[in-house]
Amino acid sequence: MTFRFAVEKDCALILSFIRGLAEYEKMGDQVVATEELIREWIFEKQKAEVLFVLSDVQEVGFALFFHNFSTFLGRAGIYMEDLFVLPEYRGLGYGKGLLKKLAEITIERGCGRLEWWCLDWNQPSIDFYRSLGAEPMDEWTTYRLTGETLKEMLK
Repeated sequence: MTFRFAVEKDCALILSFIRGLAEYEKMGDQVVATEELIREWIFEKQKAEVLFVLSDVQEVGFALFFHNFSTFLGRAGIYMEDLFVLPEYRGLGYGKGLLKKLAEITIERGCGRLEWWCLDWNQPSIDFYRSLGAEPMDEWTTYRLTGETLKEMLK
């Protein structure tokens, strides 16, 4: 098991992992990302990073993450937006390897925490995260403004 950060020529591969995750989460119809958008936002604007996990020379999973900031801690954290391992490689330690590598990056960068969301119905992932010692933030509710609702805020 090895790791590598994505480079600009990986846009198609990143998009394929995003689509695989969306299908797993039963949200495939919601993916509007394109290779061009990935190139722009990840590589040109540098708003996120992608880490691949490899089996031999084949990418078998990815984590997309970016920095956030905790006012209470007074320092940045890492927010993992996506973690996905190809179905045939699940249960072999690749997901745990990705999270361990992200924990290492979090510590190396002096960040205060590593966090992510998980869908309430995704019991296999919940069980996996709990087995690593991750704790759910049950007392928090996520809110979102998007699309037309977001634009309405400007009026």
